[in-house]
Amino acid sequence: MSKANDLIIRIGGEGGEGIISSGDMIAQAAARSGLEVLTFKTFPAEIRGGYAMYQIRFSHEVILSEGSGFDVLCCFNQEALNNNKSQIAKGSVLIYDFPGGDIAEEQNIEGVHCYPVPMSKIAKEELNTYRSKNMVAMGAISELFSIATKSLRELIQDKFGKKGKEVVEVNFKALDAGSKYAREHLKKTDPFQMDEGKPQKDVMIISGNEAIGLGALLAGVQYFSAYPITPATEVAIFLSKHLPKVNGNLVQAEDEIASLANVIGASYGGVKSMTATSGPGLSLMQELIGMSSMMEVPVVIADVQRGGPSTGLPTKHEQSDLFLAALGSHGDASKVVLSPEGVEDCIYLTVEAFNIAEKYQVPVMVLSDGSLGFRTNSIKKPDPSKIKVVNREKYEPGTNGDKPYERYELTESGISTMSVPGQKGGNYISTGLEHAPSSAPRYSPENRVSMMDKRWGKLDNLEDFVQATEVDDMEGAQLGVIAWGSTIGTAREAVKLARAEGVKVAAIYPKLVWPLPLKALNAFAKKYPKILVPEINKQGQLASILRMKTDMKPISYNIYGGLPFTPKMIVEKIKEVC
Repeated sequence: MSKANDLIIRIGGEGGEGIISSGDMIAQAAARSGLEVLTFKTFPAEIRGGYAMYQIRFSHEVILSEGSGFDVLCCFNQEALNNNKSQIAKGSVLIYDFPGGDIAEEQNIEGVHCYPVPMSKIAKEELNTYRSKNMVAMGAISELFSIATKSLRELIQDKFGKKGKEVVEVNFKALDAGSKYAREHLKKTDPFQMDEGKPQKDVMIISGNEAIGLGALLAGVQYFSAYPITPATEVAIFLSKHLPKVNGNLVQAEDEIASLANVIGASYGGVKSMTATSGPGLSLMQELIGMSSMMEVPVVIADVQRGGPSTGLPTKHEQSDLFLAALGSHGDASKVVLSPEGVEDCIYLTVEAFNIAEKYQVPVMVLSDGSLGFRTNSIKKPDPSKIKVVNREKYEPGTNGDKPYERYELTESGISTMSVPGQKGGNYISTGLEHAPSSAPRYSPENRVSMMDKRWGKLDNLEDFVQATEVDDMEGAQLGVIAWGSTIGTAREAVKLARAEGVKVAAIYPKLVWPLPLKALNAFAKKYPKILVPEINKQGQLASILRMKTDMKPISYNIYGGLPFTPKMIVEKIKEVC
């Protein structure tokens, strides 16, 4: 039997059957055993029912994406089988609930290793609790593919220990029953076996949303206000647990408008402040984003994108808020937009977002997405001592002699000092009106030009400050790929696979997506005559902005069905374009 270096398991079934919790526990157990883990999950927008899916990719090496397809499919019901049957490849494994479950017929698919496991029947008849069906499935999966049985038992104890010994024992029995059935009734014919890795110190498994919250804490956030919205609510839940530990405050506002108003007020008061939302909430915040720009008040907004327009696809994946984030405000509002690649990136780009907001006194948006927000990944724990934290330039009384404090003083850098309310000599009133250096309203053409140039001019060196654009050159390549957000990881893997097949292709991965890092992008475009931009939206939003701001004529590759790209899809497009 060969040992797998890379294994993808997909679990599908009815929402409420424990699909998501099963996947979470398997992923955590594998991470504890020393494996690299990356997950993808999708579930219905309805409170109960509907198809739910959890995919886990295990490896002994660093994982860049969810992968293409799956090696193992575990179906809890007929709907899961129907939804995935066309994707079952020869050589893969099908585990399904039979007999006694929702799947009425025994499956015999040519070239596929089919393992019937009576999950429902075991849960009902042997354990007298249908709710333990997911644990039976976990036991069978663990037995068949040697995935961290010891760690699973530890996780069950951790998760259910507070509910009492009886609950823990029921789950242990269900896990053991699934394992026993696979051991005694299934003849293993597939080649997959995922041996444990070497457990590493200082490794954690965390979701993209939690990573944004952790990054905010490392940056020194003291105030967070938000209104619950899928798929961003997990950021608030994480900070509600941990922000009080650093004497911070969290407020659930009555709506998204109020949440950003709260954040602007807190930042005006002198503390690092943040909110988190998704597309519909970001739409509502546009006027206040413009106000933050006009007031030059640092704020950070995490936008976990979902499919729109309107309520759209609340629990699905899309990259369609770039126009809104970069171009959405009325008037010429200066702002910055960053977009992280993966879970670990969510930590460090959130820190970067605070650093930019504080240094340049602008609103900064972090564009994550539903896939990345819900994804869990095993990453190295960040070392706070190695993280650079930037704070705003504060007003110091007496530094200007007898000259009155000017909040919007015209300086060479375009950045002026900020006082806090009650600070001696630092009083000023800030509104959404155009203003003189003193902050008093002033509408003369000369003043308007100087203040507008101040707000935009201070961002002139932003590309040098952020340095969040990675270039992967290749001599002799005619094609360059530009990817952003969570599509970067998939593009990295696709470029690697294409090169292994002899295709010459280069790539650039900008994580500063507004204002564009023009120096890096223009230099890249000069080297490669063809540019391909894969992104998950209908309009080709980054490609459109590239056409608007550069001489590039990129080839757009757009999908918008609610799921991310696979590496295979981008490889095929690279070959087509080349």
